[in-house]
Amino acid sequence: MAGLSTLEAFLRAYSSTEDPQRLAVVETIRALARASRQIRDVVSQGQLGGDIGAARGSTNADGDRQRFLDVRADEIVLAEMREAPVAAYASEEIGSPILLNPEGVLAVATDPLDGSSNIDTNVSIGTIFSILPHAPNAADGVGTDFAQPGRNQLAAGFFIYGPQLAMVLTVGEGTHVFVYSHRIGGYQQILDGVLISPNTNEFAINMSNYRHWDEAVRIYIDDCLQGSAGPRARDFNMRWIASLVADTYRIIARGGVFLYPRDNRRGYGEGRLRLVYEANPIAMLIEQAGGLATDGGFPILDQIPASLHQRTPFIFGSKKEVERILRYHEAPSLIGERAPLFTHRGLFRV
Repeated sequence: MAGLSTLEAFLRAYSSTEDPQRLAVVETIRALARASRQIRDVVSQGQLGGDIGAARGSTNADGDRQRFLDVRADEIVLAEMREAPVAAYASEEIGSPILLNPEGVLAVATDPLDGSSNIDTNVSIGTIFSILPHAPNAADGVGTDFAQPGRNQLAAGFFIYGPQLAMVLTVGEGTHVFVYSHRIGGYQQILDGVLISPNTNEFAINMSNYRHWDEAVRIYIDDCLQGSAGPRARDFNMRWIASLVADTYRIIARGGVFLYPRDNRRGYGEGRLRLVYEANPIAMLIEQAGGLATDGGFPILDQIPASLHQRTPFIFGSKKEVERILRYHEAPSLIGERAPLFTHRGLFRV
């Protein structure tokens, strides 16, 4: 760990130019870090802290069932953002953006508790955040702040409440990993400038939806499952946690690809994950670590959101494997390794 810094030292180095926007980003990241420790304390209590896994009896702005901890996490993050230079706040748990500080220069979008369906089973969950520049003269108040493409993000990251309280962060200068240290009472950097391996033998996808996928995704997974006897000529492992932060942390740690494609079920035609406060921040982290993030056709970070809660297909991870998945989408039966006249998916397909 020699040469690695604390989060505080990292943020001071980033803001050393005294640029007002950078100073605002630093103050906001500090506020998010404070919120993460509060949420961690609530999460770590489990059922001892109350019936946190039970349904609240209502749904969030996008129609998903809310849990008590979803709401509590949103309250904690919102309270901290009120103390930061944040003009506009948006989250999965609210219908429309909130104007906080008219003098603020930033906009923050968050999924306060990603993976909350895993609360009852003690699986890692987390908080995802995206920090954007605020458009002070926008005619529609704060709505324009969250209609920016992901490329405009000033910083992005997530906290993961697992065996360690960890933070994955980018300020546009690489992807960095911090772990909370009780000894120093703050976050200690453990990885600097993460680089995701471009190649992988590991994929993450919910196989129960196989029958609903487009042909490109089915053929890609079929080829992986055939292992060393198939067109890929090597064996693959499958992982699926159903917690975006947990799956992302694994890919950052050891490579891999994650797929949550569109499918033909009602409500899944445009994918399921949210562009603004899930896909965009994860995509920035992945690209800053040398990986790729796409909707199956175009880079996630180039998308212009049409609404705060817009959904998107999401494929990301090791660069060369994501590029291969894109080729399956372009022409699934014509990719280089296949022999279309003689395989079970070629001219004589059965």
